[in-house]
Amino acid sequence: MDSILVSGGGELNGQIPIAGAKNACLTLMPATLLSEEPLTLTNAPRLSDIKTMTELLQSLGAEVTSLQDGQVLAMSSHDINNHTADYDIVRKMRASILVLGPMLARDGHAVVSLPGGCAIGARPVDLHLKALEALGAELELKDGYVHAKAPGGLKGGTVDFPLVSVGATENVLMAATLAKGTTVINNAAREPEIVDLADCLRKMGAQIDGDGTSTITVQGVDRLHGATHPVVTDRIELGTYMLAPAICGGEVELLGGRLNLVGAFCEKLDAAGISVEETDKGLKVARRNGRISAVDVVTEPFPGFPTDLQAQMMALLCTANGTSVLEEKIFENRFMHAPELIRMGAQIDVHGGTATVTGVDRLKGAPVMATDLRASVSLILAGLAAEGETVVSRVYHLDRGYEHVVGKLSGVGAKIERIKGQ
Repeated sequence: MDSILVSGGGELNGQIPIAGAKNACLTLMPATLLSEEPLTLTNAPRLSDIKTMTELLQSLGAEVTSLQDGQVLAMSSHDINNHTADYDIVRKMRASILVLGPMLARDGHAVVSLPGGCAIGARPVDLHLKALEALGAELELKDGYVHAKAPGGLKGGTVDFPLVSVGATENVLMAATLAKGTTVINNAAREPEIVDLADCLRKMGAQIDGDGTSTITVQGVDRLHGATHPVVTDRIELGTYMLAPAICGGEVELLGGRLNLVGAFCEKLDAAGISVEETDKGLKVARRNGRISAVDVVTEPFPGFPTDLQAQMMALLCTANGTSVLEEKIFENRFMHAPELIRMGAQIDVHGGTATVTGVDRLKGAPVMATDLRASVSLILAGLAAEGETVVSRVYHLDRGYEHVVGKLSGVGAKIERIKGQ
C-alpha cells in the first residue's frame, strides 16, 4: 500500500492549477442517463472516484470514453440495458446513489444498492428516497437494495427537505426534469455544484429556476437532448491548496480559483492573518506577517464554512497563536484526523462535535494514518509545516479526491514524494 513522505520546513512559492470539482463531476455524469443523446463534460478531474462512476455507468449500458488525458468525458446512454446498480461497485462510493433518480425518471424502474464511501458518519439515504416518493416513486428496501418503480412515470410534486442535503437535492433535481408537471424543492442545497448541475441540465433542455437559492422549481419536459458542459472549479481542492502557503509561508497563486466559491472560508483566512487576492488567473494567497491568529470555525451548508475543509483548517490552526474552537455540524465522527495530528505534537481536545485546538510553536514529523479523504490531505499539510519527516499511510483515500498531489505541491517547492507499497 502506497504512502506519502513529507519533509517539512520550507516556504512555498509559485502556481498550482485547480482541477474541476469531484463532487460536481460525480453528479454531472449520471445526468447522461436522462437522455439518449451524448453528454460531454470538459475540465473533468482525474480521480479514482471518477473511474468508479465510469465503471458504474458502463455497467448500466452507458458508453463512457475518456479523452484528452482524462479531462474530457464523452458519454452516451442511448442503450441502457441494465437497471441494477450492483453492490460491488456502489459500495466504493456514496455518489453512486445519484443514478437512482435519472434511471427512474427515464425508464420508470431501477434497483440500486445502498452506497458506501468515507466512514464519516451515518449519512443515510432516506432523504433521497422520501424526495423521490414525493414525485410518485414506489420504493422498497430489500436485501440491501433500493427497488424503485414509477409505472406511469414520475409526476411533479412538492419536496420539503427537513434538513439540507446536497446529494438528495441533486437526485430529485435530475428526476424532476422528466417528471410530468411542476416540482418545487424546498430547503434545497445551495452549493455551487447544484448550480453547475442545473446549468448542465438547462443546456440539455431542462426548465429549472431558483438554483443557488433554497427553493428550486422544475417544469418537467418530455425529453432532454445532448450537451457539452465544463465542470466547475473544485472549491475544496482550491481551499486545500490555499492553506498550503498559509501553513508554510510563501506566496502561491491558485489558477482557476474564484472568491465566490470560497467566501466563508476566505473570511476565516482573513481573520487568521492570511491575505487572499484576486488575479486575472485566479487567487493569490500569502501570510500577512508572522504567526497566524487563532479563529473559531463552525461548519455549515453553503454558503457557510465547508465541512470538507474542516480537517485542513484544523491542521493550520494547530500552529496558530492562541486557542481555536472547531464545531462540526454537518457530519458526526469527522474528527478522526485529530489523534493523528496529536501524534505530530498538536494540542487538540475533542468532545462530541467540538474540537478545541491550542496552537503550538511547531509540529513534529511522525508516521500517521489517513482515515478518510479530507483527513489524508490535512496530514500532508501538517507535514509541510512540521520539523522532520512525516509519513502518511493509507493514501488510497487521497486518490479519490485529489489529482497529482505530489506533483502540484512539489511544483511550488514542497519536499514531498510518493512511496510505492510492496
